[in-house]
Amino acid sequence: MMKRIPAILVLEDGTYYKGWSFQQDKQEITIGEVVFNTGMTGYQEIITDPSYFHQIVAFTYPEIGNTGINNQDIESHSISIKGLVAKNICKISSSWREQQSLVNYLSSNNIPFIFGIDTRSLTQYLRQLGTMNGCISTDNLNHSYLKQKICEIPSMQGLDLIPHVTTRNVYPWDEKSLPNWYLKDNIRVHRVIQLKVIVIDFGVKLNILRRLATLGCQITVVPAHTPLKDILTYQPDGILLSNGPGDPSAVHYGIQTVTNLLDYNVPIFGICMGHQILNLALKAKTFKLKFGHRGINHPSGLNQHVEITSQNHGFAVDLTSVFKSSVRVTHFNLNDTTIAGTGHNQSPYFSVQYHPESSPGPHDADYLFESFVEIMTKSKKKIS
Repeated sequence: MMKRIPAILVLEDGTYYKGWSFQQDKQEITIGEVVFNTGMTGYQEIITDPSYFHQIVAFTYPEIGNTGINNQDIESHSISIKGLVAKNICKISSSWREQQSLVNYLSSNNIPFIFGIDTRSLTQYLRQLGTMNGCISTDNLNHSYLKQKICEIPSMQGLDLIPHVTTRNVYPWDEKSLPNWYLKDNIRVHRVIQLKVIVIDFGVKLNILRRLATLGCQITVVPAHTPLKDILTYQPDGILLSNGPGDPSAVHYGIQTVTNLLDYNVPIFGICMGHQILNLALKAKTFKLKFGHRGINHPSGLNQHVEITSQNHGFAVDLTSVFKSSVRVTHFNLNDTTIAGTGHNQSPYFSVQYHPESSPGPHDADYLFESFVEIMTKSKKKIS
């Protein structure tokens, strides 16, 4: 029987919230950027998404953990978040897919969490003042001491977190999406041409790889620091720039690699961090959003076309800088009119700020993977 113990969430400006946690083997203090996610489902995918590295995630949905944890819904092979905040966490979960409870999953991985706080108040506060560093502690409940500890940690702006999440080794990928979740896959036409795709791993979600594999791509995942000459030895038909955490403008090596790739006119598809890096390589600029976009119901579109999209990012591409570059805007976030997608005017490069693989979220933007395949196919035919 897990014992309930006091816990505290402290923000860098000294604001604090008292709540509860459950006894773990070791009492913890964890520090990271405190952000909120408005999704009603998908807590397992969220906490294993590498884009959340170095972040404490507050869930606005009032209760999480009710369906437990399973081995199919992970987005990476470890928990990515620094801590978890919720109004209520179910100790007893109920689902035919469950393999363990959320509480046991967090505890076994030494991820601090706090529940029983007013998450509505916290979310409103972060919306008004912006995301900021904070900490969860079950070890020391002195908020003045914890505020001092938080001040020792740098802000997210300027942080390159990619080395913490990218793969260390090159590896192939052939696992496909489960057809239960994508009904169109059951009637998908098998492609004769197998396209070679290099995925530059800035913190890739597994479902991005599964969607490409389902479309018949031959996938090779490479570390973010992979030199251009090594990438070209694979003779790729396309390059996918994955999602990832941190400030994109700090990923100088990634920007330089993509800048060099532009000379070869290989089709490029950027997702989230990859979208930002591609646009930085195309001479656009990025900036930090006040509180970011994190949820599964963000409307994105252009010219009467709207998609409901899954988003998770704290930075965006600056609109005025895009007008000075060689790209056009293909999608706007319709909540705040920041850029949600771009395409190059002459070359086969395009990108989106959101997650077309969803996981969690609606499948409105899943067609973008097929668009990428079509672009690669046309480019391959031109070359041959």
